Amino acid sequence: MNRIELIGTEIKISRIGLGCMSLMGDFTYDRKIISLALAGGINFLDTADLYQNGLNEEIVGAAIQGKRNEIVLATKVGNEMNPDGNGWKWNPRKEYILMAVEKSLKRLQTDYIDLYQLHGGMIEDPLEETFEAFEMLKSQGKILAFGISSIRPNVIRKLMEINPPATIMMQYNPLDRRPEETIFPLLEKTNTRVLVRGAFAKGLLIDKPIAGFLDFGPSQVKAIRERIKSFSYSPEAFLIRFGLADPAVASLIIGASSVRQVEKMLRGFEESLTIPAELIDSLKAEFPANHYDQHR
Repeated sequence: MNRIELIGTEIKISRIGLGCMSLMGDFTYDRKIISLALAGGINFLDTADLYQNGLNEEIVGAAIQGKRNEIVLATKVGNEMNPDGNGWKWNPRKEYILMAVEKSLKRLQTDYIDLYQLHGGMIEDPLEETFEAFEMLKSQGKILAFGISSIRPNVIRKLMEINPPATIMMQYNPLDRRPEETIFPLLEKTNTRVLVRGAFAKGLLIDKPIAGFLDFGPSQVKAIRERIKSFSYSPEAFLIRFGLADPAVASLIIGASSVRQVEKMLRGFEESLTIPAELIDSLKAEFPANHYDQHR
């Protein structure tokens, strides 16, 4: 699988990464999922300290032993679990980040994280303080690069002015084309690249029961899904091609909870390489793009 270098770093990531949030929480079974993804050419694993209250990082850490140098490891910080383990609060402060990274490193059984991401963000956040923590961790060699997971244009513009991150993770698919309006054009001109999550729209554009999604009603979702299926490519392949089409996008983070899903993901990527750009353009022309109403 071809890889793309994150500009300004020495990190090269596969065009699709494994979103580990969907792992089942079983060390033995989840190791098979991760091993198959790696064998198929995926070198990029994305997790978070929040997922399964740290268990997800532990599973990923156990699965990559002996393979660390072959893998680009990404995790996230910012959601601080309550002392009783029920629920969490948002905490992007420097002191918390410096404490949380040590716990993630221990769970992941590694001495560095390739990509450390702020797991959300609001315009009121002290991003200068957050980035100060990230820069400190870079200088210590505990992280190689930092990013943020955010869909808010006002937050993205603010952080690009303060300290442009290596990556910004956001949802993007035919039912959520909001990044096309301002965020993709903005980031295309910079060294910051997009990591796409939600490329399959929770499976609604593949095989999940039809339901509404954002401002699209069930009938509209059905129409878009049927149009995608009319192109004579697998839905997975088309959606991967769609997600990677914009120059601002570096990689798609695709979740998998079974070996079969990983197999379909890998086949879909290979098939996506044969899909002409004209098909993507035709779908975009046929159906309207949605826009951000808030946080503009």
